[in-house]
Amino acid sequence: MRAVLSVSDKSGLVAFATGLDALGVELVSSGGTYRALAEAGLVARQVSEVTGAAEMLDGRVKTLHPVIHGGILANRSEPGHMAQLDDRGITPIDLVVSNLYPFTSAPGIENIDIGGPTMVRAAAKNFDAVTIVVDPADYEPVLAELQAGGVTRERRRDLARKAFAHTAAYDAAITSWFDSGDGGGDGDALPASLHLSLTRVHDLRYGENPHQVGARYRHTHDAGWWDSATVHQGKEMSYLNVYDTEAAWNLVNALGADDPAAVVMKHANPCGVAIADSIELAYQRAHACDPISAFGGIVATNRPVTEAMATEVVKVFTEVVVASSFEPAALEVFSAKKNLRIVEVGATPWAPPRLTLRTVGGGFLVQNDDALQPNTDDWTCVTDRAPSESEWLDLAFAWKVAARVTSNTIVLAKDRQAVGIGAGQQNRRDAGIIAAEKADGRAVGGACASDAFFPFRDGLDAAASAGATAVVQPGGSIRDDEVIAAANEQGMAMVFTGRRHFRH
Repeated sequence: MRAVLSVSDKSGLVAFATGLDALGVELVSSGGTYRALAEAGLVARQVSEVTGAAEMLDGRVKTLHPVIHGGILANRSEPGHMAQLDDRGITPIDLVVSNLYPFTSAPGIENIDIGGPTMVRAAAKNFDAVTIVVDPADYEPVLAELQAGGVTRERRRDLARKAFAHTAAYDAAITSWFDSGDGGGDGDALPASLHLSLTRVHDLRYGENPHQVGARYRHTHDAGWWDSATVHQGKEMSYLNVYDTEAAWNLVNALGADDPAAVVMKHANPCGVAIADSIELAYQRAHACDPISAFGGIVATNRPVTEAMATEVVKVFTEVVVASSFEPAALEVFSAKKNLRIVEVGATPWAPPRLTLRTVGGGFLVQNDDALQPNTDDWTCVTDRAPSESEWLDLAFAWKVAARVTSNTIVLAKDRQAVGIGAGQQNRRDAGIIAAEKADGRAVGGACASDAFFPFRDGLDAAASAGATAVVQPGGSIRDDEVIAAANEQGMAMVFTGRRHFRH
Protein backbone atom coordinates (compact mmCIF):
# COMPACT_ATOMS: atom_id res chain seq x y z
CA MET A 1 0.00 0.00 0.00
CA ARG A 2 1.34 3.42 -0.96
CA ALA A 3 0.40 6.74 0.67
CA VAL A 4 1.29 10.28 -0.41
CA LEU A 5 1.51 12.80 2.39
CA SER A 6 1.75 16.54 1.66
CA VAL A 7 0.24 18.80 4.29
CA SER A 8 0.41 22.40 5.37
CA ASP A 9 -1.25 21.71 8.73
CA LYS A 10 1.11 19.21 10.35
CA SER A 11 -0.82 18.68 13.57
CA GLY A 12 -1.07 14.95 14.30
CA LEU A 13 0.97 14.11 11.18
CA VAL A 14 3.82 12.21 12.82
CA ALA A 15 1.54 10.04 14.97
CA PHE A 16 -0.61 9.18 11.94
CA ALA A 17 2.39 8.45 9.74
CA THR A 18 3.89 6.29 12.50
CA GLY A 19 0.71 4.24 12.55
CA LEU A 20 0.82 3.88 8.77
CA ASP A 21 4.45 2.83 8.90
CA ALA A 22 3.61 0.15 11.48
CA LEU A 23 1.10 -1.27 8.99
CA GLY A 24 3.78 -1.49 6.30
CA VAL A 25 2.43 1.42 4.26
CA GLU A 26 5.01 3.00 1.94
CA LEU A 27 5.22 6.73 2.70
CA VAL A 28 5.85 9.20 -0.13
CA SER A 29 6.28 12.86 0.67
CA SER A 30 8.02 16.12 -0.21
CA GLY A 31 9.06 19.50 1.13
CA GLY A 32 8.25 20.38 4.73
CA THR A 33 6.15 17.26 5.21
CA TYR A 34 9.08 15.03 4.21
CA ARG A 35 11.37 16.90 6.62
CA ALA A 36 8.88 16.49 9.47
CA LEU A 37 8.70 12.74 8.87
CA ALA A 38 12.46 12.39 8.56
CA GLU A 39 13.07 14.35 11.76
CA ALA A 40 10.69 11.96 13.53
CA GLY A 41 12.82 9.02 12.34
CA LEU A 42 10.31 7.73 9.81
CA VAL A 43 11.43 6.32 6.47
CA ALA A 44 9.76 8.08 3.56
CA ARG A 45 10.52 8.41 -0.13
CA GLN A 46 10.61 11.85 -1.69
CA VAL A 47 8.16 12.55 -4.49
CA SER A 48 11.05 13.44 -6.78
CA GLU A 49 12.59 10.00 -6.17
CA VAL A 50 9.33 8.26 -7.09
CA THR A 51 8.63 10.38 -10.18
CA GLY A 52 12.23 10.63 -11.34
CA ALA A 53 11.65 14.37 -11.82
CA ALA A 54 13.19 16.97 -9.56
CA GLU A 55 11.00 19.71 -8.12
CA MET A 56 11.05 22.84 -10.26
CA LEU A 57 9.92 26.47 -10.34
CA ASP A 58 10.65 27.01 -6.64
CA GLY A 59 8.42 24.09 -5.70
CA ARG A 60 5.46 25.11 -7.87
CA VAL A 61 5.75 21.75 -9.63
CA LYS A 62 6.22 18.69 -7.41
CA THR A 63 3.29 16.29 -7.47
CA LEU A 64 2.01 17.30 -10.93
CA HIS A 65 3.30 14.14 -12.61
CA PRO A 66 1.73 11.01 -14.24
CA VAL A 67 3.40 8.74 -11.69
CA ILE A 68 1.46 10.51 -8.94
CA HIS A 69 -1.81 11.22 -10.71
CA GLY A 70 -1.85 7.96 -12.65
CA GLY A 71 -1.37 6.10 -9.36
CA ILE A 72 -4.25 8.03 -7.80
CA LEU A 73 -6.75 8.11 -10.67
CA ALA A 74 -6.49 4.59 -12.10
CA ASN A 75 -9.78 2.71 -12.01
CA ARG A 76 -8.84 -0.49 -10.20
CA SER A 77 -11.71 -2.43 -11.81
CA GLU A 78 -10.72 -1.39 -15.35
CA PRO A 79 -8.10 -3.85 -16.73
CA GLY A 80 -6.93 -1.34 -19.30
CA HIS A 81 -6.08 1.21 -16.58
CA MET A 82 -4.12 -1.33 -14.57
CA ALA A 83 -2.27 -2.50 -17.69
CA GLN A 84 -1.19 1.06 -18.41
CA LEU A 85 0.15 1.40 -14.87
CA ASP A 86 2.12 -1.83 -15.34
CA ASP A 87 3.47 -0.66 -18.69
CA ARG A 88 4.79 2.54 -17.12
CA GLY A 89 5.91 0.98 -13.86
CA ILE A 90 3.49 3.06 -11.80
CA THR A 91 2.46 1.85 -8.35
CA PRO A 92 -1.17 2.55 -7.36
CA ILE A 93 -1.63 5.12 -4.59
CA ASP A 94 -4.25 4.07 -2.04
CA LEU A 95 -4.11 6.94 0.45
CA VAL A 96 -3.60 10.68 -0.04
CA VAL A 97 -3.12 12.94 2.98
CA SER A 98 -3.14 16.59 1.97
CA ASN A 99 -4.33 19.98 3.13
CA LEU A 100 -3.58 23.24 1.43
CA TYR A 101 -1.34 26.26 1.79
CA PRO A 102 -2.70 28.64 4.47
CA PHE A 103 -4.07 31.16 2.03
CA THR A 104 -6.57 32.76 4.40
CA SER A 105 -3.93 33.56 7.03
CA ALA A 106 -1.35 34.72 4.46
CA PRO A 107 -3.14 35.63 1.21
CA GLY A 108 -1.05 36.20 -1.88
CA ILE A 109 -0.19 34.68 -5.23
CA GLU A 110 2.53 32.40 -3.87
CA ASN A 111 0.11 30.90 -1.37
CA ILE A 112 -2.30 29.77 -4.07
CA ASP A 113 -1.81 26.02 -4.00
CA ILE A 114 -1.98 24.22 -7.36
CA GLY A 115 -0.59 20.74 -6.88
CA GLY A 116 -2.40 20.23 -3.59
CA PRO A 117 -5.97 20.87 -4.82
CA THR A 118 -5.27 18.85 -7.96
CA MET A 119 -4.13 15.86 -5.94
CA VAL A 120 -6.97 16.21 -3.42
CA ARG A 121 -9.60 16.34 -6.16
CA ALA A 122 -8.07 13.40 -8.00
CA ALA A 123 -8.13 11.25 -4.87
CA ALA A 124 -11.68 12.35 -4.01
CA LYS A 125 -12.91 11.54 -7.52
CA ASN A 126 -11.52 8.02 -7.21
CA PHE A 127 -12.84 7.41 -3.68
CA ASP A 128 -13.98 3.91 -4.66
CA ALA A 129 -10.31 2.91 -4.40
CA VAL A 130 -8.49 5.83 -2.76
CA THR A 131 -8.82 7.32 0.71
CA ILE A 132 -8.38 11.10 0.84
CA VAL A 133 -7.74 12.78 4.21
CA VAL A 134 -7.70 16.60 4.42
CA ASP A 135 -8.53 17.05 8.11
CA PRO A 136 -6.21 15.91 10.93
CA ALA A 137 -9.34 15.12 12.95
CA ASP A 138 -9.87 12.14 10.62
CA TYR A 139 -6.46 10.57 11.22
CA GLU A 140 -7.57 8.49 14.19
CA PRO A 141 -10.72 6.90 12.67
CA VAL A 142 -8.95 6.24 9.34
CA LEU A 143 -6.02 4.58 11.09
CA ALA A 144 -8.39 2.52 13.22
CA GLU A 145 -10.18 1.20 10.11
CA LEU A 146 -6.87 0.46 8.38
CA GLN A 147 -5.77 -1.49 11.43
CA ALA A 148 -9.08 -3.39 11.32
CA GLY A 149 -8.56 -4.42 7.72
CA GLY A 150 -9.31 -1.46 5.49
CA VAL A 151 -11.15 1.85 5.16
CA THR A 152 -14.83 1.31 4.44
CA ARG A 153 -16.43 2.67 1.29
CA GLU A 154 -18.81 4.73 3.40
CA ARG A 155 -15.85 6.38 5.14
CA ARG A 156 -14.07 7.00 1.83
CA ARG A 157 -17.21 8.55 0.37
CA ASP A 158 -17.61 10.89 3.40
CA LEU A 159 -13.94 11.84 3.21
CA ALA A 160 -14.29 12.58 -0.52
CA ARG A 161 -17.20 14.91 0.14
CA LYS A 162 -15.12 16.63 2.81
CA ALA A 163 -12.22 16.95 0.38
CA PHE A 164 -14.32 18.67 -2.29
CA ALA A 165 -15.71 21.00 0.39
CA HIS A 166 -12.10 21.72 1.40
CA THR A 167 -11.03 22.74 -2.10
CA ALA A 168 -14.30 24.63 -2.70
CA ALA A 169 -13.73 26.70 0.44
CA TYR A 170 -10.14 27.32 -0.63
CA ASP A 171 -11.19 28.54 -4.07
CA ALA A 172 -13.90 30.72 -2.49
CA ALA A 173 -11.31 32.37 -0.26
CA ILE A 174 -9.05 33.05 -3.24
CA THR A 175 -11.92 34.50 -5.28
CA SER A 176 -12.89 36.77 -2.39
CA TRP A 177 -9.30 37.94 -2.14
CA PHE A 178 -9.25 38.88 -5.82
CA ASP A 179 -12.45 40.87 -5.24
CA SER A 180 -10.92 42.68 -2.25
CA GLY A 181 -8.73 45.74 -2.38
CA ASP A 182 -5.69 43.65 -1.40
CA GLY A 183 -6.29 41.40 -4.40
CA GLY A 184 -6.64 44.31 -6.79
CA GLY A 185 -10.42 44.45 -6.82
CA ASP A 186 -12.89 47.07 -5.67
CA GLY A 187 -13.54 46.03 -2.10
CA ASP A 188 -16.65 48.22 -1.83
CA ALA A 189 -18.44 47.01 -4.95
CA LEU A 190 -20.69 44.00 -5.32
CA PRO A 191 -18.56 41.32 -7.00
CA ALA A 192 -19.51 39.69 -10.27
CA SER A 193 -20.08 36.42 -8.45
CA LEU A 194 -20.28 35.23 -4.86
CA HIS A 195 -18.70 31.99 -3.69
CA LEU A 196 -19.93 31.05 -0.24
CA SER A 197 -18.34 28.31 1.79
CA LEU A 198 -20.21 27.75 5.03
CA THR A 199 -19.57 25.18 7.72
CA ARG A 200 -22.28 23.98 10.11
CA VAL A 201 -21.00 24.73 13.58
CA HIS A 202 -24.03 24.78 15.86
CA ASP A 203 -27.14 22.61 15.68
CA LEU A 204 -29.97 24.68 17.14
CA ARG A 205 -32.83 23.52 19.33
CA TYR A 206 -35.14 24.01 16.35
CA GLY A 207 -35.84 26.52 13.58
CA GLU A 208 -38.33 29.36 13.70
CA ASN A 209 -40.91 26.79 14.84
CA PRO A 210 -40.43 23.49 16.68
CA HIS A 211 -41.26 21.42 13.58
CA GLN A 212 -38.37 23.06 11.66
CA VAL A 213 -34.72 22.05 11.84
CA GLY A 214 -32.22 24.86 12.36
CA ALA A 215 -28.47 25.32 12.55
CA ARG A 216 -25.91 28.11 12.56
CA TYR A 217 -23.29 28.05 9.83
CA ARG A 218 -20.20 30.23 9.66
CA HIS A 219 -17.83 31.15 6.87
CA THR A 220 -15.37 28.28 6.61
CA HIS A 221 -12.30 30.49 6.73
CA ASP A 222 -13.65 33.19 9.00
CA ALA A 223 -15.22 33.58 12.40
CA GLY A 224 -17.43 36.09 14.18
CA TRP A 225 -18.30 36.90 17.74
CA TRP A 226 -20.59 33.88 18.04
CA ASP A 227 -17.64 31.54 17.56
CA SER A 228 -15.84 32.79 20.65
CA ALA A 229 -18.95 33.41 22.75
CA THR A 230 -19.68 31.39 25.88
CA VAL A 231 -23.22 30.33 26.75
CA HIS A 232 -23.12 29.97 30.52
CA GLN A 233 -26.50 28.41 31.15
CA GLY A 234 -30.00 27.79 29.87
CA LYS A 235 -31.70 25.66 27.26
CA GLU A 236 -30.18 25.10 23.85
CA MET A 237 -30.46 28.14 21.61
CA SER A 238 -33.16 28.11 18.97
CA TYR A 239 -33.07 29.80 15.56
CA LEU A 240 -34.97 32.83 16.85
CA ASN A 241 -32.86 33.04 19.99
CA VAL A 242 -29.77 33.45 17.82
CA TYR A 243 -31.50 35.78 15.34
CA ASP A 244 -32.90 38.09 18.01
CA THR A 245 -29.69 38.05 20.05
CA GLU A 246 -27.77 39.07 16.94
CA ALA A 247 -30.21 41.94 16.37
CA ALA A 248 -29.89 43.09 19.98
CA TRP A 249 -26.09 42.92 19.92
CA ASN A 250 -25.96 44.83 16.63
CA LEU A 251 -28.15 47.64 17.96
CA VAL A 252 -26.40 48.07 21.29
CA ASN A 253 -23.08 48.31 19.45
CA ALA A 254 -24.53 50.80 16.96
CA LEU A 255 -25.30 53.08 19.91
CA GLY A 256 -21.57 53.40 20.58
CA ALA A 257 -19.44 52.77 23.64
CA ASP A 258 -19.23 56.26 25.13
CA ASP A 259 -22.04 55.73 27.64
CA PRO A 260 -23.75 52.72 29.18
CA ALA A 261 -26.54 51.45 26.90
CA ALA A 262 -29.11 48.68 27.06
CA VAL A 263 -31.47 47.16 24.51
CA VAL A 264 -34.50 44.94 24.95
CA MET A 265 -35.25 43.11 21.70
CA LYS A 266 -38.39 41.17 20.75
CA HIS A 267 -38.99 39.49 17.39
CA ALA A 268 -35.95 41.27 15.91
CA ASN A 269 -37.37 44.69 16.87
CA PRO A 270 -36.33 46.73 19.88
CA CYS A 271 -39.10 47.27 22.42
CA GLY A 272 -36.75 49.22 24.68
CA VAL A 273 -33.52 51.17 24.23
CA ALA A 274 -31.81 53.59 26.57
CA ILE A 275 -28.52 55.29 27.38
CA ALA A 276 -27.81 56.33 30.98
CA ASP A 277 -25.04 57.03 33.49
CA SER A 278 -24.97 53.41 34.69
CA ILE A 279 -25.78 50.09 33.11
CA GLU A 280 -28.35 49.39 35.82
CA LEU A 281 -30.24 52.61 35.01
CA ALA A 282 -29.86 52.04 31.27
CA TYR A 283 -31.56 48.64 31.59
CA GLN A 284 -34.34 49.99 33.83
CA ARG A 285 -35.09 52.78 31.35
CA ALA A 286 -34.96 50.41 28.37
CA HIS A 287 -37.39 48.01 30.04
CA ALA A 288 -39.69 50.90 30.96
CA CYS A 289 -40.25 51.75 27.28
CA ASP A 290 -42.61 48.81 26.73
CA PRO A 291 -42.75 46.42 29.71
CA ILE A 292 -45.49 44.31 28.12
CA SER A 293 -43.47 43.57 24.98
CA ALA A 294 -40.31 43.01 27.03
CA PHE A 295 -41.80 39.73 28.34
CA GLY A 296 -39.79 36.94 26.68
CA GLY A 297 -37.31 39.39 25.16
CA ILE A 298 -33.55 39.56 24.65
CA VAL A 299 -31.42 41.95 26.69
CA ALA A 300 -28.12 43.34 25.39
CA THR A 301 -25.73 45.77 27.08
CA ASN A 302 -22.53 47.52 26.10
CA ARG A 303 -21.12 47.24 29.61
CA PRO A 304 -20.39 44.28 31.91
CA VAL A 305 -23.54 43.06 33.61
CA THR A 306 -23.49 43.78 37.33
CA GLU A 307 -25.20 42.00 40.18
CA ALA A 308 -27.56 44.96 40.60
CA MET A 309 -28.62 44.80 36.94
CA ALA A 310 -29.02 41.01 37.07
CA THR A 311 -31.33 41.41 40.06
CA GLU A 312 -33.59 43.62 37.95
CA VAL A 313 -33.47 41.38 34.87
CA VAL A 314 -34.60 38.23 36.69
CA LYS A 315 -37.79 40.00 37.73
CA VAL A 316 -38.93 39.69 34.09
CA PHE A 317 -39.18 36.55 31.97
CA THR A 318 -36.20 36.94 29.61
CA GLU A 319 -34.92 34.52 26.99
CA VAL A 320 -31.30 35.71 26.59
CA VAL A 321 -28.92 38.22 28.13
CA VAL A 322 -25.91 39.09 25.95
CA ALA A 323 -22.95 41.20 27.04
CA SER A 324 -19.19 41.33 26.74
CA SER A 325 -18.80 40.07 30.32
CA PHE A 326 -20.65 39.36 33.55
CA GLU A 327 -19.71 39.89 37.17
CA PRO A 328 -19.47 36.53 38.98
CA ALA A 329 -22.19 37.72 41.36
CA ALA A 330 -24.43 38.47 38.36
CA LEU A 331 -23.96 34.93 37.05
CA GLU A 332 -24.92 33.65 40.47
CA VAL A 333 -28.15 35.67 40.37
CA PHE A 334 -28.94 34.41 36.87
CA SER A 335 -28.29 30.79 37.85
CA ALA A 336 -31.65 30.74 39.63
CA LYS A 337 -33.34 31.00 36.22
CA LYS A 338 -32.48 27.66 34.63
CA ASN A 339 -34.00 28.43 31.23
CA LEU A 340 -32.35 31.85 30.86
CA ARG A 341 -29.46 31.81 28.36
CA ILE A 342 -26.45 33.91 29.35
CA VAL A 343 -24.27 34.71 26.33
CA GLU A 344 -20.84 36.17 27.10
CA VAL A 345 -19.33 37.64 23.95
CA GLY A 346 -15.81 38.03 25.30
CA ALA A 347 -13.12 40.07 23.57
CA THR A 348 -14.17 39.50 19.94
CA PRO A 349 -14.81 42.95 18.45
CA TRP A 350 -18.20 43.63 16.93
CA ALA A 351 -18.20 44.28 13.20
CA PRO A 352 -21.15 44.80 10.83
CA PRO A 353 -21.47 42.41 7.90
CA ARG A 354 -19.99 43.58 4.60
CA LEU A 355 -22.87 42.05 2.67
CA THR A 356 -26.36 40.91 3.58
CA LEU A 357 -28.13 38.10 1.71
CA ARG A 358 -31.72 36.93 1.46
CA THR A 359 -33.04 33.99 -0.47
CA VAL A 360 -35.29 34.50 -3.49
CA GLY A 361 -36.41 32.03 -6.10
CA GLY A 362 -33.29 30.62 -7.75
CA GLY A 363 -30.80 32.72 -5.81
CA PHE A 364 -30.25 35.57 -3.41
CA LEU A 365 -30.80 39.27 -3.00
CA VAL A 366 -27.48 40.84 -2.04
CA GLN A 367 -26.66 44.31 -0.77
CA ASN A 368 -23.99 46.01 1.25
CA ASP A 369 -24.70 46.71 4.90
CA ASP A 370 -26.94 49.66 5.82
CA ALA A 371 -24.27 51.68 7.60
CA LEU A 372 -25.30 54.45 9.95
CA GLN A 373 -24.02 57.97 9.40
CA PRO A 374 -21.11 58.45 11.80
CA ASN A 375 -22.29 61.88 12.97
CA THR A 376 -24.89 64.57 12.38
CA ASP A 377 -22.67 67.01 10.46
CA ASP A 378 -24.40 66.25 7.16
CA TRP A 379 -27.91 66.74 8.55
CA THR A 380 -29.80 69.85 7.47
CA CYS A 381 -32.21 71.86 9.62
CA VAL A 382 -35.19 72.76 7.41
CA THR A 383 -37.44 74.56 9.93
CA ASP A 384 -37.46 78.06 11.33
CA ARG A 385 -36.30 76.74 14.68
CA ALA A 386 -33.12 74.73 15.06
CA PRO A 387 -32.94 71.86 17.59
CA SER A 388 -31.65 72.63 21.07
CA GLU A 389 -28.59 70.81 22.41
CA SER A 390 -30.73 68.25 24.25
CA GLU A 391 -32.95 67.78 21.20
CA TRP A 392 -29.88 67.09 19.04
CA LEU A 393 -28.86 64.30 21.45
CA ASP A 394 -32.33 62.78 21.31
CA LEU A 395 -32.53 63.11 17.53
CA ALA A 396 -29.22 61.28 17.04
CA PHE A 397 -30.27 58.59 19.50
CA ALA A 398 -33.73 58.09 17.98
CA TRP A 399 -32.26 57.95 14.47
CA LYS A 400 -29.90 55.13 15.41
CA VAL A 401 -32.77 53.18 16.92
CA ALA A 402 -35.10 53.79 13.96
CA ALA A 403 -32.47 52.48 11.54
CA ARG A 404 -32.64 49.09 13.27
CA VAL A 405 -36.42 48.78 13.48
CA THR A 406 -38.58 47.08 10.85
CA SER A 407 -40.24 49.56 8.47
CA ASN A 408 -42.43 51.51 8.56
CA THR A 409 -41.11 52.86 11.79
CA ILE A 410 -41.54 55.80 14.14
CA VAL A 411 -39.39 56.15 17.26
CA LEU A 412 -40.16 58.60 20.04
CA ALA A 413 -37.35 59.36 22.49
CA LYS A 414 -36.74 61.64 25.43
CA ASP A 415 -33.41 62.07 27.27
CA ARG A 416 -31.89 59.24 25.20
CA GLN A 417 -34.58 56.80 26.22
CA ALA A 418 -36.94 55.26 23.67
CA VAL A 419 -40.43 55.87 25.04
CA GLY A 420 -42.49 54.72 22.07
CA ILE A 421 -41.64 52.52 19.08
CA GLY A 422 -44.07 51.88 16.24
CA ALA A 423 -42.60 49.06 14.12
CA GLY A 424 -43.39 47.21 10.91
CA GLN A 425 -46.53 49.05 9.85
CA GLN A 426 -47.82 49.30 6.31
CA ASN A 427 -48.26 53.07 6.67
CA ARG A 428 -46.34 55.69 8.58
CA ARG A 429 -49.39 57.20 10.25
CA ASP A 430 -50.20 53.94 12.03
CA ALA A 431 -46.57 53.59 13.09
CA GLY A 432 -46.79 57.05 14.62
CA ILE A 433 -50.09 56.28 16.37
CA ILE A 434 -48.63 53.11 17.89
CA ALA A 435 -45.48 54.93 19.02
CA ALA A 436 -47.54 57.72 20.59
CA GLU A 437 -49.80 55.25 22.38
CA LYS A 438 -46.82 53.44 23.83
CA ALA A 439 -45.16 56.73 24.83
CA ASP A 440 -48.27 57.69 26.83
CA GLY A 441 -47.16 61.28 27.41
CA ARG A 442 -43.46 60.54 27.99
CA ALA A 443 -42.34 62.03 24.65
CA VAL A 444 -43.13 65.63 25.65
CA GLY A 445 -40.13 67.78 24.73
CA GLY A 446 -38.43 64.83 23.06
CA ALA A 447 -37.58 63.68 19.55
CA CYS A 448 -39.29 61.74 16.80
CA ALA A 449 -37.38 59.70 14.19
CA SER A 450 -38.90 58.36 10.99
CA ASP A 451 -36.90 55.83 8.99
CA ALA A 452 -38.25 57.28 5.71
CA PHE A 453 -39.86 60.55 4.67
CA PHE A 454 -43.33 61.61 5.76
CA PRO A 455 -45.52 61.31 2.65
CA PHE A 456 -48.22 63.43 4.32
CA ARG A 457 -48.30 65.85 7.22
CA ASP A 458 -50.47 63.48 9.31
CA GLY A 459 -47.38 61.58 10.43
CA LEU A 460 -45.77 64.80 11.59
CA ASP A 461 -48.99 65.85 13.34
CA ALA A 462 -49.05 62.52 15.18
CA ALA A 463 -45.53 63.17 16.47
CA ALA A 464 -46.55 66.63 17.61
CA SER A 465 -49.64 65.30 19.37
CA ALA A 466 -47.37 62.89 21.27
CA GLY A 467 -45.43 65.89 22.56
CA ALA A 468 -42.31 65.60 20.40
CA THR A 469 -40.67 68.96 19.70
CA ALA A 470 -37.98 67.82 17.25
CA VAL A 471 -38.09 65.49 14.26
CA VAL A 472 -35.46 63.70 12.19
CA GLN A 473 -36.32 62.16 8.83
CA PRO A 474 -34.61 61.61 5.46
CA GLY A 475 -36.68 64.13 3.49
CA GLY A 476 -37.31 63.72 -0.22
CA SER A 477 -41.10 63.65 -0.39
CA ILE A 478 -42.97 65.71 -2.97
CA ARG A 479 -44.83 67.10 0.06
CA ASP A 480 -41.74 68.10 2.01
CA ASP A 481 -42.85 71.74 1.93
CA GLU A 482 -46.21 70.78 3.44
CA VAL A 483 -44.54 68.76 6.19
CA ILE A 484 -42.02 71.54 6.93
CA ALA A 485 -44.86 74.04 7.15
CA ALA A 486 -46.69 71.75 9.59
CA ALA A 487 -43.57 71.61 11.76
CA ASN A 488 -43.20 75.39 11.71
CA GLU A 489 -46.87 75.81 12.63
CA GLN A 490 -46.29 73.79 15.77
CA GLY A 491 -42.92 75.30 16.66
CA MET A 492 -41.08 72.05 16.00
CA ALA A 493 -37.48 71.72 14.86
CA MET A 494 -36.93 69.31 12.00
CA VAL A 495 -33.77 68.02 10.32
CA PHE A 496 -33.29 66.06 7.11
CA THR A 497 -30.61 63.38 6.93
CA GLY A 498 -30.73 62.73 3.19
CA ARG A 499 -30.54 58.99 3.89
CA ARG A 500 -33.38 56.60 4.64
CA HIS A 501 -33.18 53.35 6.58
CA PHE A 502 -35.86 51.00 5.30
CA ARG A 503 -35.62 47.60 6.95
CA HIS A 504 -37.69 44.61 5.86
